[in-house]
Amino acid sequence: MLANRPRILSVGTANPPDRYTQEEVLAKYRMPNKMVRSLFKSGHIRTRHLMLPEPDEDGIPRETQTELLAKHRKGAMQMGTEAIHKALAALDLTTADIDYLAVISSTGFMLPGLTAMFIKHLGFRIDCSRVDIVGMGCNAGLNGLNPVAAWASANPGKNALMVCCETNSALYVYDEKIGNGVVNSLFGDGCAAVVVRADPMDERFFAPRILGFVSHIIPDTWDAMHYDWRESHGKYAFNLARDVPYVLGTHAETPVSKLLETFGLKKRQISHWLVHSGGKKVIDAIKYTVGITEHDVRHTVAILRDYGNLGSGSFLFSYERLLHEGKVRRGDYGVMMTMGPGSTVETALLRW
Repeated sequence: MLANRPRILSVGTANPPDRYTQEEVLAKYRMPNKMVRSLFKSGHIRTRHLMLPEPDEDGIPRETQTELLAKHRKGAMQMGTEAIHKALAALDLTTADIDYLAVISSTGFMLPGLTAMFIKHLGFRIDCSRVDIVGMGCNAGLNGLNPVAAWASANPGKNALMVCCETNSALYVYDEKIGNGVVNSLFGDGCAAVVVRADPMDERFFAPRILGFVSHIIPDTWDAMHYDWRESHGKYAFNLARDVPYVLGTHAETPVSKLLETFGLKKRQISHWLVHSGGKKVIDAIKYTVGITEHDVRHTVAILRDYGNLGSGSFLFSYERLLHEGKVRRGDYGVMMTMGPGSTVETALLRW
């Protein structure tokens, strides 16, 4: 029944304190390659929050893989603490009130994972159930929200917390290659947290129910976005194929249509679109294929402009801006959409 569907009750976001324009990043590291420099100056990204090291005398940011993994942990702890506390404070909750903790990250690897680190340092109960979703990429926020919503439905009245924590600067590989230049010019650091609960008493909150999910994976392009080990650098690097916008754009309509068909809806009935800020070409491809407008993706475009691609949590930054805009009305439908490695398009349907 609709009354039993879980709701997203609150959202909190956080970024590192240091904010850079694209020009400042170029000046900091003195990149000589004109084609790479042009990527930074393309205009659709103006600023990003990043945890950047000081360059050496040659203008190079020298970080070992060990140092990058340590940055991942440090960034997760700093940003995660802030985002979690913001999401909880909105509901007058503390970490001790959380019964289920899910943390999503693809920018570092830990064993035990970030959930164990947060439980140890942030006051979560030791009987808090937990799950780490690692290595799924930019689509993973919805991959995580799906089981979080299912857990909340199976445990009515209990509090679930999902945290998407990405220190993308922990994937920094510095050289003059175009592929690395694309990655280095695109991604920013950020964390988003949401509280999810299924409780009839939450009707008092103006918060959307999560009605359902539809996934679509494109196995033929499984390697379009992937990590590999760079022997020349002694670290992992993220690779983005040139045809990623085409691949995602071509297939995006399929899960959207299935999602709407499942609930007997037409596209014109969707008031709000919360799309992953994957990059200008990706956003344009989604607009064209799905048939949505520039207005529909205004928050997606604004997050990309102000923060860059924030990975798994970027759609929640757009969601937060939608709430702050104050134009949502009771009864409105919204579609969340994330895209990433697999290649994958994930969708979810909300109703306020």
